[in-house]
Amino acid sequence: MSAARSARAPTKGPRPVATNRRARHDYDILETVEAGIALAGSEVKSLRAGKVQLRDAFARVQDGEIWLYGVHVAPYAFASGFGAVDPDRPRKLLLHRREIDSLGTRVGQGSLTLVPLAVYFKDGRAKVELALARGRRNYDKRHAIAERDARREADRAAAGRERGREG
Repeated sequence: MSAARSARAPTKGPRPVATNRRARHDYDILETVEAGIALAGSEVKSLRAGKVQLRDAFARVQDGEIWLYGVHVAPYAFASGFGAVDPDRPRKLLLHRREIDSLGTRVGQGSLTLVPLAVYFKDGRAKVELALARGRRNYDKRHAIAERDARREADRAAAGRERGREG
């Protein structure tokens, strides 16, 4: 079993259950925070099965608490009656008081928003990677795509030169 484990590529940190790839395209990420998420029992099982969507999700500070909206956690197939919950309900995020206050003031000051980037399990607990982000306009998105393509081309050219020297 150790031979199979060593053959796999090493992973950096916890493996995400779901990611919000669109968020990195639509927003400039200024800062990220790891937050716990309060879930019902059947939601945890759905999360472990990867039945979660973060596409249009956002977080909001209300009454000194942070709530996550727009996250769809599909109902667990084997939960019925007591275990069934609304798949689109707001979910409470768990952060320290000073982190909540800091994020609340920064969101209130500028045109910033809180966007979930990923959901993952860390030490058996569900976590959300929450980003403090500024929305991009269409021309900003085009500029970011052009920069990424230019960086990719430069990396390819550098890799080609390296291969030429080795042989």
